[in-house]
Amino acid sequence: MKRKWIGGLAAGTLMVGLLAGCGSSNSDGGSDSGNVNLRLYTYGTEEAYNWKATIAAYEKAKPGVTVEVVNLSEKGDTAEASKKLDLAAASSEQMDILMFSDAAGYAQRVSLGMAEPLDDYIAKDGFKVEEDYKVDTRLNGKVYALPGKFNPWYVLLNKDHLDEAGLPVPTDWTWDEYAEYAKKLTKGEGASKRYGTYFHGPQGGGWMEFVKLMMLNQPHGSDFLKADGSSNMDDPNFKRTLELRVKMEKEDQSSVPYTDMISQKLAYRTQFFNESASMITIGSWMNTEIGGTDKVPLTFHVAVAPFPKNDPDDEIGYTPVTTDYVAVAASSKHKQEAYDFVRWYTTEGQLVQGKNVPAWNKVKAEEIANILETVLAGTKNPELVDKESLVNTLVASKASELVPPASYQAEVYKAVNEEYEKLILGNQDIDTTVKNSQERVQKIIDANKK
Repeated sequence: MKRKWIGGLAAGTLMVGLLAGCGSSNSDGGSDSGNVNLRLYTYGTEEAYNWKATIAAYEKAKPGVTVEVVNLSEKGDTAEASKKLDLAAASSEQMDILMFSDAAGYAQRVSLGMAEPLDDYIAKDGFKVEEDYKVDTRLNGKVYALPGKFNPWYVLLNKDHLDEAGLPVPTDWTWDEYAEYAKKLTKGEGASKRYGTYFHGPQGGGWMEFVKLMMLNQPHGSDFLKADGSSNMDDPNFKRTLELRVKMEKEDQSSVPYTDMISQKLAYRTQFFNESASMITIGSWMNTEIGGTDKVPLTFHVAVAPFPKNDPDDEIGYTPVTTDYVAVAASSKHKQEAYDFVRWYTTEGQLVQGKNVPAWNKVKAEEIANILETVLAGTKNPELVDKESLVNTLVASKASELVPPASYQAEVYKAVNEEYEKLILGNQDIDTTVKNSQERVQKIIDANKK
């Protein structure tokens, strides 16, 4: 059967009878051709994921296996794709490989029984997820997906401002040192003031990374809830983050005021690229933009530094990470073949795809450099980016243990956000903020136990 490219669910539904028939005839390898057809459900567009070349490489390496890409959103909209994925599952379509865009979506679909546990396949292959990949995808002690791309958070720096202040590009630093940099980089007064840094959150219960900066760089316990759903609000690093934010905004006056962010609806891209702030802490999805774009041009030199540590003795590299969770559908009739593709795609396949830095640990620094060279070539002024600092930062980065999101996580985030606002607007002190946050989060947990 020839591979067909299906742009959305409608086409996928029309094809389901034919494909399911093709799949069932091959379920025990008993068809005349011996072919196995796998269906891959994804939100990733051709432009962003280079599917045609990637799948062609796999099919060449695996004669007798065809992979059909079911694109759930032509514009790469993950919310639209999630809805269509659930509809396809409810319609009992043939599904073999599933891609989830975030930890919450991954955990939710696992709880619904959509993904097959991969531990037996991994044991047979003889590797350990935590050794082979930079992202730990375990949920409740089991592996249901392997990670594809690797988008850690990092710090973007205006290198011209660093040079002007006589500051080196950091390769290993703490939040205290980050605060010192921000203070030295702050310049001027009033409307034309240049701030050392800009924090794009929290806001409206979102961008909550900015209220747990000193929790996110730890191997465990990086969220307000623990893996068992109990509160993690007594983690001292929550209070330390509040202290850092207050110090930088109120005492040092080196970070853009929270009131400005909210009232002016500030955007992190323009804050950085317009040189209103010298540093921003953000995700490496910015790799495709840091060399400048038509919408947001680059007029200065950019360097990259790792997500800061809390204490000098801490291990460098732990940072928030986004990835693609690539799973085998529990309903697949070709689980071994689907797993074989998932393992290939999340290792060598990432290099073939050439669009993102892989979560695979075996990728060499020069291979990452080649991928980034290609990514930066798509920007307007790649020559203004310090490529060495970008590569070194991405190589050193790694994800902390995955905490499965609770169904009431949004409530928790909203409550903590509200308490933070009271603090930063001067309506309560840090100790009261910590106490109120702890009490409100516990109430939410208790209410959801009933």
